[in-house]
Amino acid sequence: MKQIGINGGTFDPIHFGHLKPAYEVMQNLGLDEVRFIPACQPVLGKIPLASAQQRCEMTALAIQNIDGFVLDDIEVKRSGPSFMVDTLSALQTCFPNDSLVLMLGADVFNDFSRWHQYEKILTLANLVIMGRPGAVLSEQGIERELWEARKVVQFSAKTGQIMKQDVSLIDLSSTEIKQNIQQNNLGADSLPQVVEDYINQIHLYERQTNE
Repeated sequence: MKQIGINGGTFDPIHFGHLKPAYEVMQNLGLDEVRFIPACQPVLGKIPLASAQQRCEMTALAIQNIDGFVLDDIEVKRSGPSFMVDTLSALQTCFPNDSLVLMLGADVFNDFSRWHQYEKILTLANLVIMGRPGAVLSEQGIERELWEARKVVQFSAKTGQIMKQDVSLIDLSSTEIKQNIQQNNLGADSLPQVVEDYINQIHLYERQTNE
């Protein structure tokens, strides 16, 4: 049985704050691969400035030389709202003998009960919670109950377990990166160079349209 990491997100744009923690989790847990899944139409959060195709292209460029990282455009091909429960159901059909490991930042997990059919997600995958800057697990509510009931230090079942994994703290956000691009103040340690080149080539993010 393979363990397949599932790393979904808007990736508008993808940056080292997405890449480095995912790589550390892959190495620490011995995942066979990590599938990066750009959302077609995010259900929570801001509407992306880049198109779904552009975000797929940036993701492909960012991971092209990293063994074990795979672009999966399943949500873009499906179109419509990107519900993770639908994505995991489809992936379980594609990989019936393998274990799916959904990778979430601690800040994202704290809103897990807002996700569509969140209970079903735990019947389709295990969860690994990645520590991020300034984020701690909820002290109360459904997320705390889930954590207390399902926490493990090592996955021993195919689905339904939750593990916390400390990762390097990289204080980056896609919103901040877009603002820095507009101000011509992008740091060298924000994006892979190939992604920055792509953004510059097509003049992406030069105007903020969803404020």
